[in-house]
Amino acid sequence: MELEVVDSRSGKTITTLKNTSLCSSSTIRDVKREFQKIKRKLYPDRQSFRIEPRGKSLKDEETLENLKLTPGDKIFFKDLGPQIGWITVFLAEYAGPLVIYLLFYYRPSLVYGEAASTPVTTAAHIAAGCWSTHYLKRLIETLFVHRFSHATMPISNLFKNCSYYWGFTAFVAYFNNHPLYTPARYGDIQLYGGLAAFIFSQLGNFSIHLSLRNLRPPGTKERKIPYPSMNQFTWLFYFVSCPNYTYEALAWTSFSILSQSLPALLFTAAGFYQMAVWALGKHRNYKKEFKNYPRGRKAIIPFIL
Repeated sequence: MELEVVDSRSGKTITTLKNTSLCSSSTIRDVKREFQKIKRKLYPDRQSFRIEPRGKSLKDEETLENLKLTPGDKIFFKDLGPQIGWITVFLAEYAGPLVIYLLFYYRPSLVYGEAASTPVTTAAHIAAGCWSTHYLKRLIETLFVHRFSHATMPISNLFKNCSYYWGFTAFVAYFNNHPLYTPARYGDIQLYGGLAAFIFSQLGNFSIHLSLRNLRPPGTKERKIPYPSMNQFTWLFYFVSCPNYTYEALAWTSFSILSQSLPALLFTAAGFYQMAVWALGKHRNYKKEFKNYPRGRKAIIPFIL
């Protein structure tokens, strides 16, 4: 089958795929392989094909027949730019906060001067433990739990994501570990109540990640409707589509309470906004993809959002 490959931005023809093994049953993945034979630097993960110049990227498993593409038709190409593995990005963006926070926690004189030798409060110890535990959990999940639908992402995301996580970590850690840091106003009730809620949220978040992992068999991109299981932490699926984000938001709210930290609260607000955007998008996709999707669910906040 012959296909004309057109640049989605300029509208100019890049090449024509002819004298290939492509046929009506071929997939977009096959098209990418044939295109790489002509443009060797454009490996498949860097390629995006669309039916229309500004349309959505076609999935690798979609066939030319199902897309109603016939010999001589145009298919639009976009260069996604240099790619990097999702796991690499996640490890970088999560390892940074762990190291940076502990650097401030140990109070180097380079940061705090002579005051660095003053005793660390119990609240600062607990906050450091919570922060470290959270990012250790994320690193472990990246290596052993998460299954990614895409192998790579644009390398520019590495710098963007790391700037966000590393920058906020330095902001929060500087104040939470400062020698003049003031512990929770309401004492042990606020401190340990926030800690209990933080631990609860982390267990819930981990449980949801395990549940989502079990929905996708290894090496596939299969999608299913997530449902609650015998694990009580997963019962939040009765009310929201993305309970992992719900637990994550609750965890950072709890951290902000136990540490009584304005920088932590700002980090929580920024994180919740982004997670709400993601959750709403996933919620819409679930409803569009599955006709029998539970109607009572919200995206991230039960009964509200």
